Amino acid sequence: MALNVEGLIPATVLPMTAEAEIDEAQLRRYIRWVSDQGPVALAINADTGEGPHLTHREKVRVVEIVADELNGKLPIVAGLGGPFTRQAVEQARDFKAAGAEAFLVFPISAYLSAPLNPEVPIRYHQAIAEVGLPLILFQLQPALGGVNFDPETLRALASIDGVVAIKEASFDARRFLDLVRVLEELPRPITLLTGNDNFIFESFVLGAQGALIGFGAIMTREQVRMIEAWRAGRVDEAKELGRRVQRLADVVFAAPVGDYRARMKEALAILGVIDTTYVREPLLPISAEDRDLLRRTLAEVGLLEMAAV
Repeated sequence: MALNVEGLIPATVLPMTAEAEIDEAQLRRYIRWVSDQGPVALAINADTGEGPHLTHREKVRVVEIVADELNGKLPIVAGLGGPFTRQAVEQARDFKAAGAEAFLVFPISAYLSAPLNPEVPIRYHQAIAEVGLPLILFQLQPALGGVNFDPETLRALASIDGVVAIKEASFDARRFLDLVRVLEELPRPITLLTGNDNFIFESFVLGAQGALIGFGAIMTREQVRMIEAWRAGRVDEAKELGRRVQRLADVVFAAPVGDYRARMKEALAILGVIDTTYVREPLLPISAEDRDLLRRTLAEVGLLEMAAV
């Protein structure tokens, strides 16, 4: 399947049972729902799907379930997280065998040295690329366990065979714009995907060609329509959709930002897309006050009838 990343790629949630195990029936239902909203691919086992809190066997099983449910309808981008090179390569091979068509390569703890020797991420990505699937680089804000690369390292990573895109998720518009300029100077095109759930529409104004975001797991159709409107030059329509999308995104990604996973599940449950909102510890459920705020905001952005609030 050809990998088209110039559109919306939701980082999907992972419904769980009360015992914090994979709820396969709910996962299949959710994947059917989100895939029908118009995305160009799905990102599986990313942070939104609690990928860092799953065992390798569980991650493989999630990819298998999603691949079976999609049955070729959309490509699967599998989150890949090391933490060391040999293990990352083994994960990549297993995810490929399970049905993944690309990898979103997460930052790892070895990147946290300051300054970072560019050879560390370069050699890591090169080894993963040898598995033979396209790679999406990942610049992620430190608050979510990531790292912001310097321009020299970004240029070197973009030169690796197999790299097709970069997800920029610094949550910093200035840094995002700096990356736009780095990519403009490269000898071959690398697709810029926003991962900035705090300025989704504005990312496209600044130069994004697609979005690989956790917030894509909800209001999916609205974000697809927003991107389509922007590309078609219907700026006012895109801006209005962006305003609605951002209103809910700002509530979901409020401080502490780590609670966004639980908030996302709560919002999807309020909408009836999933049944349960369990997260795996050390993540915790949200408060009743946060749940009420989500319900009011869902009504405000037009996803929930006021009578139900």
